[in-house]
Amino acid sequence: MYAVVGCSECSMLWVVEGRPERTECPRCGTSKAHAKRKQFVTTEDREHAAEVRASMLANRSGFGDAFADLDSYAAMGERAAESVVGDDEYLDGSGLDASEVAAAAARASSSGGSVSRKERVREAVRELDAPDEDDVAAYCEEHGVSGEYAREALARLVRRGEASESRGVYRLL
Repeated sequence: MYAVVGCSECSMLWVVEGRPERTECPRCGTSKAHAKRKQFVTTEDREHAAEVRASMLANRSGFGDAFADLDSYAAMGERAAESVVGDDEYLDGSGLDASEVAAAAARASSSGGSVSRKERVREAVRELDAPDEDDVAAYCEEHGVSGEYAREALARLVRRGEASESRGVYRLL
C-alpha cells in the first residue's frame, strides 16, 4: 500500500509505503502519527502514487496542463530505453573498432591493468632480491618508467619513511 501524504506545516508532498505508526516530513522534519496525516490517495501501485504526487506538484506550480500532455512514467521509461545507443554502435560511430577495444580491455584486466609510476617503483623493490638503486631503475625502465624517475621516487620513499636503504639495498616498510 502506498499513500501520497502531505505536511500541514510546510505543504510538502511525499509517498509513504505501508502504514507506519509515525511519519516525518522530509522537508521540515515535523513528525506526526501517520493516521493524522492528510492522505490524498492510497493505492497498491507505487508508480501510480508517484504520478499522482507529480501531478499535484505540477498543478501547484501552474504546469498542470503541460503535465497532462506527458505520457506515464512507464511509457517515458520505455522510450528512453529504446533510444539508447549501444556500446558497439557508439565506438563504431567514434571511429574505433569495437573488437579491438574489447581485446584491449581483456589484456588490461588480465595483466592487472595500468600501474602508476610510483607503484611500479614499489613493485620493483618488492619483487627484486636485494634491490639497489640501479636494479630498481632497470626494472622500471623495462616496464615503461624512466630510470631517473625511479631514482627520485626511491629517495622520496626513504625520506617519507615508506622505505629504508641499508648499504645500498632498499626495502619497503
